[in-house]
Amino acid sequence: MEEPLGVQTGGEVAEKPNVLEKQTTAGQSESAKRVPKTVKPSVVSAAKVSAATGSVRKRMDSKAGPDSTSTVMRPTVSASLKSSNAVPVARRNSIGGLPEKRPNNGGSVAVKKTTTPLGSQPVRRSLPELRRSSLPSPVTKSLSGAGVSETRKSVPVAPLGRSLNTSTGSDVVKQETVRKSSVKPVSSVAYSSSRRVTSTLLDSSGNSGTRKTVSKVSSASARSPSVSSGLRAGSLSSSLDRSSSSSGRRKVATPESRDSRFIVLPQVEIKAGDEVRLDLRGHRVRSLNAGGLNLSTNLEFVYLRDNLLSTLEGVEILKRVKVLDLSFNDFKGPGFEPLENCKALQFLSVAQNKLKSLSMASQPRLQVLAASKNKILTLKGFPHLPVLEHLRVEENPILKMPHLEAASILLVGPTLKKFNDRETTFRFLAEKWKDHLPTGYMLKEASMDQPFEEDACHCHFIFVQDSTLTTDSQLVLNYQWFVGERMLSSFVAIPDATGEVYWPKREDVGKILKVECTPLLGETKYPSIFAISSTVSPGSGIPKVVNLDVRGELVEGNTIRGYAEVAWCGGTPGKGVASWLRRKWNGSPVVITGAEDEEYRLTIDDVDSSLVFMYTPVTEEGAKGEPQYKHTDFVKAAPPSVSNVKIIGDVVEGNIIKGVGDYLGGREGPSKFEWLRENKDTGDFLLVLTGTSEYNLTKEDVGRVLAFVYIPTNFEGQEGESASVVSQVVKQAPPKVTNVKIIGEFRENSKITVTGIVTGGSEGSSRVQWFKKRSSVLDDDKDLEVLSTSKIAKAFRIPLGAVGYHIVAKYTPMTTDGESGEPAFAISDRAVETLPPSLNFLSITGDYAEDGILTASYGYIGGHEGKSIYNWYMHEVETDSGSLVPEVSGLLQYRITKDAIGKFISFQCSPIRDDGIVGEPRTCMGQERVRPGTPRLLSLQLVGNAIEGTTLSAEKKYWGGEEGDSVFRWFMTSLDGAQIEIRGANTASYMLTIDDIGFFISVSCEPVRNDWARGPIVLSEQIGPIIPGPPTCQSLEFLGSMIEGQRVSFIASYSGGERGECFHEWFRVKSNGMREKISTFDFLDLALQDVGRCVELVYTAVRQDGMKGSPRSILSDIIAPADPIGVSLEIPDCVENEEVIPVKTYFGGQEGVGQYIWYRTKNQLHGSALCDPSNACEDAVISGKTLTYVPSLEDVGAFMALYWLPTREDGKCGKPLVAVSSSPVAPALPVVSNVRVKELSSGTYSGEGEYSGGYEGSSLYSWYRETNDGTIILINGANFSTYEVADSGYNCRLLFGYTPVRSDSVVGELRLSEPTDIVLPVRCPTELPKVELLALTGKAVEGEVLTAVEIIPKSETQQRVWSKYKKDVRYQWFCSSEVGEGERKSYEALSTQSSCSYKVRLEDIGRCLKCECIVTDVFGRSTEPVYAETAPVLPGVPRIDKLEIEGRGFHTNLYAVRGTYTGGKEGKSRIQWLRSMVGSPDLISIQGEIGRMYEANVDDVGYRVVAIYTPVREDGIEGQPVSASTEPIAVEPDVLKEVKQKLDLGSVKFEVLCDKDRSSKKVAFHILFESSVGSLERRVLEVNRKRVKVVKPGSKTSFPTTEIRGSYAPPFHVELFRNDQHRLRIVVDSENEVDLMVQSRHLRDVLVLVIRGLAQRFNSTSLNSLLKIET
Repeated sequence: MEEPLGVQTGGEVAEKPNVLEKQTTAGQSESAKRVPKTVKPSVVSAAKVSAATGSVRKRMDSKAGPDSTSTVMRPTVSASLKSSNAVPVARRNSIGGLPEKRPNNGGSVAVKKTTTPLGSQPVRRSLPELRRSSLPSPVTKSLSGAGVSETRKSVPVAPLGRSLNTSTGSDVVKQETVRKSSVKPVSSVAYSSSRRVTSTLLDSSGNSGTRKTVSKVSSASARSPSVSSGLRAGSLSSSLDRSSSSSGRRKVATPESRDSRFIVLPQVEIKAGDEVRLDLRGHRVRSLNAGGLNLSTNLEFVYLRDNLLSTLEGVEILKRVKVLDLSFNDFKGPGFEPLENCKALQFLSVAQNKLKSLSMASQPRLQVLAASKNKILTLKGFPHLPVLEHLRVEENPILKMPHLEAASILLVGPTLKKFNDRETTFRFLAEKWKDHLPTGYMLKEASMDQPFEEDACHCHFIFVQDSTLTTDSQLVLNYQWFVGERMLSSFVAIPDATGEVYWPKREDVGKILKVECTPLLGETKYPSIFAISSTVSPGSGIPKVVNLDVRGELVEGNTIRGYAEVAWCGGTPGKGVASWLRRKWNGSPVVITGAEDEEYRLTIDDVDSSLVFMYTPVTEEGAKGEPQYKHTDFVKAAPPSVSNVKIIGDVVEGNIIKGVGDYLGGREGPSKFEWLRENKDTGDFLLVLTGTSEYNLTKEDVGRVLAFVYIPTNFEGQEGESASVVSQVVKQAPPKVTNVKIIGEFRENSKITVTGIVTGGSEGSSRVQWFKKRSSVLDDDKDLEVLSTSKIAKAFRIPLGAVGYHIVAKYTPMTTDGESGEPAFAISDRAVETLPPSLNFLSITGDYAEDGILTASYGYIGGHEGKSIYNWYMHEVETDSGSLVPEVSGLLQYRITKDAIGKFISFQCSPIRDDGIVGEPRTCMGQERVRPGTPRLLSLQLVGNAIEGTTLSAEKKYWGGEEGDSVFRWFMTSLDGAQIEIRGANTASYMLTIDDIGFFISVSCEPVRNDWARGPIVLSEQIGPIIPGPPTCQSLEFLGSMIEGQRVSFIASYSGGERGECFHEWFRVKSNGMREKISTFDFLDLALQDVGRCVELVYTAVRQDGMKGSPRSILSDIIAPADPIGVSLEIPDCVENEEVIPVKTYFGGQEGVGQYIWYRTKNQLHGSALCDPSNACEDAVISGKTLTYVPSLEDVGAFMALYWLPTREDGKCGKPLVAVSSSPVAPALPVVSNVRVKELSSGTYSGEGEYSGGYEGSSLYSWYRETNDGTIILINGANFSTYEVADSGYNCRLLFGYTPVRSDSVVGELRLSEPTDIVLPVRCPTELPKVELLALTGKAVEGEVLTAVEIIPKSETQQRVWSKYKKDVRYQWFCSSEVGEGERKSYEALSTQSSCSYKVRLEDIGRCLKCECIVTDVFGRSTEPVYAETAPVLPGVPRIDKLEIEGRGFHTNLYAVRGTYTGGKEGKSRIQWLRSMVGSPDLISIQGEIGRMYEANVDDVGYRVVAIYTPVREDGIEGQPVSASTEPIAVEPDVLKEVKQKLDLGSVKFEVLCDKDRSSKKVAFHILFESSVGSLERRVLEVNRKRVKVVKPGSKTSFPTTEIRGSYAPPFHVELFRNDQHRLRIVVDSENEVDLMVQSRHLRDVLVLVIRGLAQRFNSTSLNSLLKIET
């Protein structure tokens, strides 16, 4: 671990080189993002006490001593407050002195006030808050002495700046002009619309110093507090004057020094090892590539001060360097490009060089850049340094550049805190702007919030007016927003962004915002001032409501609408969830059913109630934000009014009508009503009735109109504007009938009449309708059954259906013009009576023919007919009694059957009433005898299949007497409808033929009776079309001889419809029965393959429609072979040495071994000479007797003839054939083979080869030389078969080239011989390079490098051989196979180790290593191998590399240490876990934590966790300890949220249980939210900002009593138990300790952090700074 080291940079105070990290402004915003948003603060950067108005100071008591000071610390919204009591380490400058002391600065107090417009209330976070009154604002203690009065004078009123989230109940209140405030003390209350927060200012000593509180408006931001923008470092709201301080006091930690917040790794007892630290100061190093520098990738601290470096070439290897000191060297620049690889660099000093610019690559982690005392002329090429905090360029020519400091601030950005060791940003800019500000105003703050995507970003420009000056004009601030890619880029104005708030868009992410503020006082416009933000961060995707408003007049009947301004924070805008609630003045809010839209219409139920509009934003992705509420004022009742006034009811004489209307205006009271009638003469309306809404129409109103007047009056008696409506003209009443009576006898079939007196109409036009009714009680028209329609006739004959019923007459009066009146009803006094059953007539109708239908009809009278008796009879003559037809008894109809032909028919009916009374029977005789029916067919159909060859039958059903010989005719109908009679087909059946295929078949029948009477011809339905029968092959036979070479065909006969494309297949049947398909042609040519085998033909009949029949086959006899015949014989062109294969064709069975004779003739044979070449030509020489022949050199130029005697395999021969070549034998291409070189003598060689290809001519020879690298070079002039080596040919190999040339000058291909051995000179050295000894340098220790070195003999010969003839040296490393073996060791080659050096590995420990060396000379000769061996390899020194700690960074996480161990087998290495406070070199050991894993707890919050790893080898040897550390441990987000909520309340109570059996000194409490268990008793644990208290609650018999009470003053502390995550102990003092048992670790952590947060004023480090909580 590196110790702090001061770096002298020549005239500057160098920052500590061991600064590893800094909590920059960006880091502050990151930590602040986890703070849940409640209310956006009215942005005020800090409450400060201005030095211009006097600083509040108080002398410390004598205990503090002369060195103690009291400083009023300034709380800021930028989360930068981290108290530190450590005095900064004094740093030495280049002249050896200490830096000058700076005065201790006080702070100024700026009080901001937030107002709420009248008529609106702030939005509450939840429904219960709607009823909860505001918490009382804490009032701080007033300052004492003169400091109070001085402070009171300087308290200005900051401009009214109201955040969107401070109160969403009304529109955002823009910044108002600065108004002069009345003088108020510092202790006055500053109000916030959502909550009040008290910030306590503590002295830095942590002793009993005076503490004072100043109330200010502040709350946690949704993402971060007012993050310092580019205009300020630490806090842009720094006081304009911090110089008031007493001289002579020792410098203490000021807010400025705290803003630096150096993060130093804990110091370890040893310095950083050589692996991470390199100190070469004053070593006169000229190059980083020089040997011996030992640069490695593990180095983190490199000091190269006071050397002669002029270039950084070689620095690329320092990839992990954090501190690099290059001061006092000879750099002139540029040349810093190699620093691009050093991405971990945090401190860089290039002071005291000759640089002209600072051009270099971007450094993402560089915090300190010291470049004093150079020759820097420009800022061109200045790198992008996103976290740079300190920049020093003193004593450079660039200091003459105007506005250099401003340019540096804009160039670096918001992270820059010091420029040339002076404060930057706001103080600098305020000085530049102060002379251009409005008179009497002072700028207190110029900043903006941390910008986030699609979230409101506020700018804050606070002016304070001098209390001694007064002005009538108000200060107006105008804004314009800009956006740029980076700090020095050209900013582009954002259109329409001219307000105090800007919402960054998605395209602004990663860019920088700038806002210009232009003050306007009266008509005077002042120069603009500006603020620059950090880069715009991406949104969280969780929407939130920043402003909620309800618009519309809160009066009954109006429609109001809720408006929500939503920050979508990167999410896609979606449809929010809206709802309305109603709350009475003394009740709880109640959800209004159905009110789920932004608009709502106020009803009477809402009067005197307050409405609540609730809105929850939801993105398209489904992310929901927190619901927000808006509370309206009470809804008022509308003034009384009425609408939609109308008159209901028929406006007809005698009716009652009513006037109605829709009342609005609260509860309706005694409204007034008036009725007026029209005066026909004047047209005026006269009042006829008041006080009632109903009116009875009289005869005076007929023909006139009425008016209704509605005067609305509410419950309080207030009258509204009247409304009226006019009715239609009143109509006369309709006609009316009275005294309705029924006259007549109420018996069946009797005639009755109705009479009545008609008024208002005429009797002749009136109508009567008759009904029947069971009862005699007439109840209007109920239960009436209609007997007739409405008619003018007044008489009615009683039908049979009315028997037993009462007769009802409905009499409807009517006028002559058709107007009808109300009908009147009359009913008979008794029911209708009935008569005895009888028939008044009886008859038979119908055709007296066979199958005719006779129908009997009769007239029945005498009540309701019962089941009368019906009978039919047949008579031979009219006078006989007849025979009963039983089949039709009881029926009124009779169908005449065949049996009744020639007979008479009669019908008899016996009437029977429904009560069983039987009347006299009556008979009716038919008029004529029954005739037979005309012959006809009842049905005719064809039976059978419509398939060719089948028989169809005609089935018929005859009717009409006895059938005779009916006539049949068959017809054939084509598809086009043409019908043809089939000749000869005149019977009841017919067989289908081929001619019928495709036709429809039908049959006709003419019925003939036995008396030759004919009936109508009937045609049956057609059947078909007739389809052909199945295709069939009737016969199949071969045509032709079954001999090889013959053509065989076949004859097949077909039946089965029209023949289609029949197909057939030829098969060859082998001896084993296997079939082989040959062909599908109509014929088959018998070939050699068929000989000795049979041929099978398979024929498949196919109809024209594609239908296939069953295949039929036929098998032939065995095929006989044909006589042997030589069909053709041809000899191709003949070439020397190439095999000649004659082309011949044989026919006649299987060919046997024929006879072949080759002849060579000088002349070509013709004619008869071909029959016998041996006798016909004397020069014919037999040259071969095989089928093929290879011409030789003798055959070149001669013709070749071949004699062939064809022979069958059974020995039968045919006629011989002779063929002659068309051209003489041609010579082959010249070719040489077996080319070789022979050594005739020393230096003399001969080349040879074997020639072929005609007669050789003058062949060509050549010689080649092959060098050692394989290059073949032609030797000029060497063109003979022999060659004598020259001097240039030594040390090479020889090759002989042979190019064959034929006698006719045809040239062949060059062929080379194999290369000879290396040709050595006669005086070649006989000695090879020798190795006298092979030595190994280095130690045989793990991790060391062994190098093999050859020792050469000192003789002159060997020296000459090594220098002149050595080519290379080969190495091979071996390792012994077993550990601890005796003298004889077996070695295994290490295949990958073939260089002169070898790095000893872990697995080599205990084994011996051996190196083999072989030397090769330029002549390719190698020496015998030489070996060198080592002793057994020893293990190296134990060491741990790349040590790091893994973990997520929260106090609930598990951390693990990891590193790379070297140095033998690792034994029991030691690990110790410690914690270190940020900014302090002290380490605190964590007892019992010595394992590789460590589980953090709440004690680690704000600390770095450090692990010291001491490597130990298995034999106990220890290495150098190495340390690693984490980032400061943060609080787990869920715990953090809950702790902040409880700390905001300031007072928390817990219900606890006390063990009553234990002593009061040490009482054990268990936080259990249950009833008492065992010996436990209930207690209340109270924790607030002043003290902790345990109270025993009161009961029915006792009062509450305090058992333990104590403040947070030392020795108060809270202890944890590592072995129990549910226990903790609160130590109040030595006499009071409280042990707690909690339900979960989460609850324990919350409780501990809340107590420590409330007790923070006694801590050296504020818990709020550890938790990132704003105060």
